[in-house]
Amino acid sequence: MNDHRTEPAAPAEPPRAHCPDHGLARGADSPAPGGTDESGEVRRFRERLGLPGLIDVHTHFMPERVLHKVWNYFDSNGPLIGDLDWPITYRREEAERTALLREFGVRSFTAMLYPHKPGMATWLNDWAVDFARRTPDCLHTATLFPEPGVEAYVGAAVAAGARVFKAHVQVGAYDPADELLDRAWGLLAEAGIPIVIHCGSGPVPGKHAGPGPTGRVLARHPRLRLIIAHMGMPEYEEFLDLAERYPEVRLDTTMAFTDFTERFMPFPPRALPRIAALGDRVLLGSDFPNIPYPYVHQLHALERLDLGTEWLRAVCHDNAARLFDL
Repeated sequence: MNDHRTEPAAPAEPPRAHCPDHGLARGADSPAPGGTDESGEVRRFRERLGLPGLIDVHTHFMPERVLHKVWNYFDSNGPLIGDLDWPITYRREEAERTALLREFGVRSFTAMLYPHKPGMATWLNDWAVDFARRTPDCLHTATLFPEPGVEAYVGAAVAAGARVFKAHVQVGAYDPADELLDRAWGLLAEAGIPIVIHCGSGPVPGKHAGPGPTGRVLARHPRLRLIIAHMGMPEYEEFLDLAERYPEVRLDTTMAFTDFTERFMPFPPRALPRIAALGDRVLLGSDFPNIPYPYVHQLHALERLDLGTEWLRAVCHDNAARLFDL
């Protein structure tokens, strides 16, 4: 494997978000990460809701050399991070990370992986096949990039059992409405396979981020099961518009509502009734292990929205269980 395939994206530097005070926000309600206290707190959260477990649709597993370079990108405050202080809370080996999710009671999770250049997606998808085989509680994840042959390798991934795809518009620096992707989107829409897509403009704007390009994809493929990562932050309301317009669009909670994110990309309180009304299409996501606070803090952040037990049960388990037939 060549090193050029394992480096994280390094696109031309966009304007940096000036957030010098937005460091680690553990939250007064969160214990030290990864210990027995945190596991116990996650268990008590599940017990309060009467849940058999959690389903997290936004966790990152990828080849170790790739992941370590992603961590280095965060450590060096790469252009897509802005001026944020973003320590990696769960910087552990793969086996430890999967064991910790199981200890938290996460019954199903994903391996969100993504290319930043042509020729990388097929290699990542091959790795994901092996990871899914040796990690039965991971939903087999695949990815794509606008390049010749994308329809063929997306079809191969579907045939190999992929159950969810990841698209990262910011890191890949591509337009999701690129014609090269059109047949691949159509194939995924026909197969009914969800795609977790990072298409919002946070933490810093990207050339093809925002609701416009994603809206053009959905206009062509209205049955596409897009899961808007991070609730579309910071364009929360614009992506809620898309979810209300297209019944197969969903949103994941990744990093939304946490102390860390609320300091520089706060969710507008006026939009809370809208996510309450979309309670059957909001899914738990965390960004584990690449989060700057304990895992349980995401759960507490959702709980303190006070949208009701049924909403919280649906978000943390039932919606994903129905979507992925778990």
